[in-house]
Amino acid sequence: MISAIYIKLDEGACKKMRVSKAEMEKSHERIVANAARLVRKRGIERTSVADVMHEAGLTHGGFYRHFKTKDELVRAAMESAFEEVIGVIETRFERDEPEAAILGFEEHYLSKGHVQHPEMGCPVAALGADVGREPGGAKKAFGEGVKRLIDALAKGMRGTKQERRQQAARELAMLAGAVIIARASDGETANAVLAACRRGNPSA
Repeated sequence: MISAIYIKLDEGACKKMRVSKAEMEKSHERIVANAARLVRKRGIERTSVADVMHEAGLTHGGFYRHFKTKDELVRAAMESAFEEVIGVIETRFERDEPEAAILGFEEHYLSKGHVQHPEMGCPVAALGADVGREPGGAKKAFGEGVKRLIDALAKGMRGTKQERRQQAARELAMLAGAVIIARASDGETANAVLAACRRGNPSA
């Protein structure tokens, strides 16, 4: 009888631990997702831990159950943001031929929607200038993300592995540069720069 009671208690404790772990994982995902959105929208310096936790529907004090520092959160947020963009590219490759996939991604990247909503877009265009002023950890995470993004784009290029990566690097630099200029310019200049970089549909 006593053994049965202990077994029941153990089962209850294990179930509670599983629920707690699942809740922690969901909370962690919400924190990272909101941080990825906010740092792209506001920049790293203007995004506080309190802002992120509020957007995630959690208390400020709960932050330290998930991250030791803001820098650690920023790295996780950048990794998440890069994963989003890479996912967009991979989905296009699954659906279209390589050249069509690249053209479609270009059109998406150079769209007014992307220019007007950095919080949902590429971290290269949104965070490049910010990361240049951040500690080494953020730069490392950013650099790793750029490499992965180049590798993803290279799948749609032609030539040797090195040639494909070089083309992809140029492509990314052109796209990100165009969006940075467009966001910082008046409407006429922004439209002219975006149109000049479009191959598929210059008037989009």
